[in-house]
Amino acid sequence: MAASMASQAAARGLRTVASKQILLDKLKCTWLNPRRWLNLQEYQSKKLMQDCGVAVQRFFVADTASKALEAAKRLNAKEIVLKAQILAGGRGKGVFDSGLKGGVHLTKDPVVVGELSNRMLGFNLVTKQTPKEGVKVKTVMVAEALDISRETYFAILMDRACNGPVMVGSPQGGMDIEEVAASNPELIFKEVIDIFEGVRDDQALRMAANLGFKGPLQRQAADQIKRLYDLFLKVDATQVEVNPFGETPEGQVVCFDAKINFDDNAEFRQKAVFAMDDMSESDPTEMEAAKWDLKYIGMDGNIACFVNGAGLAMATCDIIDLHGGKPANFLDLGGGVKERQVYEAFKLLTADPKVEAILVNIFGGIVNCAIIANGITKACRELELKVPLVVRLEGTNVQEAKRILNESGLPITSADDLDDAARKAVSAIKK
Repeated sequence: MAASMASQAAARGLRTVASKQILLDKLKCTWLNPRRWLNLQEYQSKKLMQDCGVAVQRFFVADTASKALEAAKRLNAKEIVLKAQILAGGRGKGVFDSGLKGGVHLTKDPVVVGELSNRMLGFNLVTKQTPKEGVKVKTVMVAEALDISRETYFAILMDRACNGPVMVGSPQGGMDIEEVAASNPELIFKEVIDIFEGVRDDQALRMAANLGFKGPLQRQAADQIKRLYDLFLKVDATQVEVNPFGETPEGQVVCFDAKINFDDNAEFRQKAVFAMDDMSESDPTEMEAAKWDLKYIGMDGNIACFVNGAGLAMATCDIIDLHGGKPANFLDLGGGVKERQVYEAFKLLTADPKVEAILVNIFGGIVNCAIIANGITKACRELELKVPLVVRLEGTNVQEAKRILNESGLPITSADDLDDAARKAVSAIKK
């Protein structure tokens, strides 16, 4: 049951990087998540890398077929790769509503780039990770296609256990690093980075050697590793992952594909980076929730869940399901809750026409239940709540919270525990 709820949430992006934990467990590391992922398109990440002297393929970005054709000619490359720019993965196997198959194409003819772009731009691309209607492609990346003679994996990430950044690498790249960690843990190499010294020459060279670079390529790879660390610091990243970190038959070390995660707490000093945040593919309700530090994920049911803490939210969804109901959303208030956040949360929940009941499940640890109660009564009055409301509160200042609710004169149903709350919410709909 919990797995079924978790899979729904994971499909919409609210999951920890559990798969990465396999790798980090092998390394005795702890994965550190920022509050919210910054969404950058592939070409934007490549531009940040390029600005730090990291070797990437030559590329241009186009928003019309004619510009794509012009870019292909300007590249003057032996072979060109054309990539639709959307945030979802699985582009290569995706399908456009124009009938074109594949969001990634290789060609040696610039004219073909123009023709393919004409069937990409303005059309929806459907992949395993997009909504069923797909995502409209507004830009394409026209890049030089390079042959890869060997693929490795390299990443720099924050590790709580080491109180700072670590380098992680493997000579087996171009595949899921989690699989390598599970099947061949001896092929995973780790270097702890001293935050005062940075990446030392001997560390970079040792990592390059462990990745299998030899001769002049070893020095070249070490230089790229140090440049990637410069990027990591410059943009306040929590992770820079390059897969593949490869070499070409011509003797170049190139970062062919990269993922960069950013620390949202550094937004105040990374305004240029965060200004690139692509919100066009985000759910409008989720975007509105993020403005108030609320984590919201829409689901297909009719019982709205209003909870503090992701684990409690998952448990609430599961117990609703156990009693024959279906959760309409996953809304996590977090810890530092204010009355205004409660009010805004209720606005989001009541704006969903599918919602036929609301279940509030709060465990007041660092959360003051009285603040929640005041926010609930304010929202009920000002929004003229029309659907049944079931509230279960436990923890800090709960008696005062219950007094506020009881004396409000509002039609609020109290619950003794989570099971009781879920049963009453489901029953309220069936009436």
